[in-house]
Amino acid sequence: MTVDLSQIVKAYDVRGVVPDQWDEDLAELFGAAFVRVTDADAIVIGHDMRPSSPGLADAFARGAARLGADVTLIGLCSTDQLYFASGSFGLPGAMFTASHNPAQYNGIKMCRAGAAPVGQDTGLAEIRELAERWSETGAPEAAATPGTVTERDTLADYAAHLKALVDLTAIRPLKVVVDAGNGMGGHTVPTVFEGLPLDVVPMYFELDGTFPNHEANPLDPKNIVDLQARVRAEGADLGLAFDGDADRCFVVDERGEGVSPSAITALVAARELAKHPGGTIIHNLITSWSVPEVVRENGGEPVRTRVGHSFIKEEMAKTGAIFGGEHSAHYYFRDFWNADTGMLAALHVLAALGGQEGTLSDLVEAYDRYASSGEINSTVADQAASAAKVRAAYEGEGVTLDELDGLTVTAADWWFNLRASNTEPLLRLNVEARDEATMAKIRDEVLALVRATD
Repeated sequence: MTVDLSQIVKAYDVRGVVPDQWDEDLAELFGAAFVRVTDADAIVIGHDMRPSSPGLADAFARGAARLGADVTLIGLCSTDQLYFASGSFGLPGAMFTASHNPAQYNGIKMCRAGAAPVGQDTGLAEIRELAERWSETGAPEAAATPGTVTERDTLADYAAHLKALVDLTAIRPLKVVVDAGNGMGGHTVPTVFEGLPLDVVPMYFELDGTFPNHEANPLDPKNIVDLQARVRAEGADLGLAFDGDADRCFVVDERGEGVSPSAITALVAARELAKHPGGTIIHNLITSWSVPEVVRENGGEPVRTRVGHSFIKEEMAKTGAIFGGEHSAHYYFRDFWNADTGMLAALHVLAALGGQEGTLSDLVEAYDRYASSGEINSTVADQAASAAKVRAAYEGEGVTLDELDGLTVTAADWWFNLRASNTEPLLRLNVEARDEATMAKIRDEVLALVRATD
């Protein structure tokens, strides 16, 4: 099989169409390469509910065992459940999932022991190089003693660990609608929520990697329409939506309105700072101004980073940060090996809401202070030229510019960030302002510049 691995080995993971771009033979080579690069004598592997996932995971296990590593298969799991296994066992891990991508896709998220990320600069480039070489020359020579392959269920231990981090035993009863999107939330939510004072209304809990109801990507507004309607119909206190591998969680209030991930980041940051006074909180550069404000108001130290989980996790490890959040509904916890877990963020929201008598919309109002555009994508032929045109238009008095990640322009009453996609001919725009009219004005000005055809 001839494979262009540059098409499937991304910045943070492996991802592509099965079997067109990769298959079980290549998964076996990735397993061997993973063991070689991490120098592991034992690893842990999990997979999601996609039809191709079990076969790919088993093939990866064969490749790892061939080079002498003992393999623990934890079977069906969410990505953060795999991180739990990596952290609690002290083993490198591999999760087979393509997250929210369509059914024909699959991928591998890899980590070192303790859930430390494997990205292009931390081993993924070497794994690709080995797999490419071996796909041409044949599999590497087997170890004198092959590794063992055993199975182990970690779901109950994962749930117990999360519930030990957030106490929900004394909260008032809450009615919560959960949309699992036919993804791994349907597997984890029943066990994690078991025994809590929650009346759970399940939606699309059936594990189905063909996603028959909607894409398992709750950041796209069209995919939470069913949840919003059900929250209103049930008179529920809130709704939760998980993506395909259930490492991200999106929150809907009692009115059926989406709660911005920045507001959730600020809420959880305040709770974590109450436990760890003076702690550091990481936020990426397109989260709301509200986040660093709330962090400082609660005695914490905000640290701004580039977008992307590898940057967040790296900064958390460097600073000893207690928590980190992104606009994309990824939430990272020091108590969870600096890894992202939407489930733990959801438990914090439930604890905060259930610990007082008000509604969720009232609760998050203190954390949602500005008007935001959300992320707007524009297809452009020349990303650099378009970005340069925007920079030239805004250079001058009264604004500051920085290029930590794309172009960020900041004024007294507004800011925007314009970033190029790593994988598509897109520019991504995020705008925030102190009022809706100013936000709309800046948004439209920048989009006109980006989309001009001259």
